[in-house]
Amino acid sequence: MRRLLVVAVALIAFAAHAQAPVRVGSKADNEGALLGQVVLQVLRHAGVPVVDRTQLGPTSIVRRALLNGDLDIYPEYTGNAAFFFHRESDPGFRDAAKAYALASSLDAAANRLVWLSPAPADNHWAVGVRGDVAVRERLRSLGDFARWVNGGGDVLLAGSAEFVESDAALPAFQTAYGFTLRGDQLLVLAGGDTSATIKAAAEGISGVNASMVYSTDGAIAMTGLVVLDDPKHVEMVYQPAPVVRDDVLRRYPAIRPSLAAAFRPLTLDVLRRLNARTQIEGEDPAAVAADYLRHQGLVP
Repeated sequence: MRRLLVVAVALIAFAAHAQAPVRVGSKADNEGALLGQVVLQVLRHAGVPVVDRTQLGPTSIVRRALLNGDLDIYPEYTGNAAFFFHRESDPGFRDAAKAYALASSLDAAANRLVWLSPAPADNHWAVGVRGDVAVRERLRSLGDFARWVNGGGDVLLAGSAEFVESDAALPAFQTAYGFTLRGDQLLVLAGGDTSATIKAAAEGISGVNASMVYSTDGAIAMTGLVVLDDPKHVEMVYQPAPVVRDDVLRRYPAIRPSLAAAFRPLTLDVLRRLNARTQIEGEDPAAVAADYLRHQGLVP
């Protein structure tokens, strides 16, 4: 009788563990909220029980929650693994395939975390220029931008203090492409809201004609700003990918193919358009995610 009781308790515990809901998190920014809803709704449609913990906070908080076992899955960016593991100078993080492989192997070995298939979109810092200025000055790349600056062009770039001062942003572009913006060629705005810098450039506020951007910003799709190419790959690759605890993936193996199908169509243009709906038009991220998934035929 005692043996039967032990077996019964073990079976009950196993069943409860198998049905434990998956806690889905995300960062609190616009794109984080959207991608978190994509993950949440895909899992729910796949029959996986879920708890909504999206828009939890910035990277530091969401990452810590995953490591501490307070979250089970959330969308992260491959380039951030370079900072997690102090590999910022590793050239592998400037190549999409290598960045994903590095993020996957490092997190699997250290934390038993699995990076699922990433979206093709790459969300990194970049420089955007007003469309008419780009045409007039023949600006397509940061090399062209350097030519414009060094030729005495009337450049006025809006950016956050972090973008202007961080070794991974404007200073890195200047070193790689051989140009220097003077203090009077920079309008430094408080905070890191790219919608403010994009608006300043698009509308020519205070003479601004260039802006820091994130390459997937929704405002880009609405303003006609030209995002300059970075042929020297100064910036690391930041492809969004769901990161899940290994034990959760083993419990619910359908998570992998379901999310691969949802992230595969998220190209740069698609993500910009979706971000524009939340960032510019003020739509609910859950509604935008549902509409996207229906359009892809992934949910009814």
